[in-house]
Amino acid sequence: MCKLISSELIPKVIYELELMHPDAMCALDHVDTFELLVAVVLSAQTTDVSVNKVTPALFAKYPDPAALSQASREDVEDIIRTIGLYKNKSANIIKLSKMLLDKFDGIVPDNFDDLVSLPGVGRKTANVVLAEGFGVPRIAVDTHVFRVANRIGITDAKDVTATEESLMQRLPEDQWIRAHHLLIFHGRRICHARKPECSVCRLRGICLSAE
Repeated sequence: MCKLISSELIPKVIYELELMHPDAMCALDHVDTFELLVAVVLSAQTTDVSVNKVTPALFAKYPDPAALSQASREDVEDIIRTIGLYKNKSANIIKLSKMLLDKFDGIVPDNFDDLVSLPGVGRKTANVVLAEGFGVPRIAVDTHVFRVANRIGITDAKDVTATEESLMQRLPEDQWIRAHHLLIFHGRRICHARKPECSVCRLRGICLSAE
């Protein structure tokens, strides 16, 4: 059985996803690229909702790299204690703030290599910051994007990096950022990990995994 849908069907998939999730967008609250970067680092292995509950207090006290670089780890831990891996994340966001000051004049860099040089910043985080913060066409692949893209048959990949590469090959570049948000929202709302709601999905006639 073919594990990929035809290229001709991909515009239909995006169209149907738009109809189901017209409000798809970055769910992390932020006002600038620094807040975005920190929020994405904090969101690893936890929900955006959980992150949005702790960042108002964090950014009220530490609004920029200069302030956060001087924070005590214990204080930051206390503020973000309710999210997963809060101890490691506290250390990372303080360290990345110091590096932003030392190497980048306190400004979040707008290129991939510099972003991934920051503590706690991996490929997915860098891609989110580039796409959402700078409008650079990238596709950040999280667990939702990986699951949904491969279930539908847009991609047939064994890991997130291969999924990212396949999505970039099969989708027009001007749709990369939008497709990222649509796939995430679809994974959160309908195409759940354990029990996807195929009966209410508009992709049921296209998706290779539909039941």
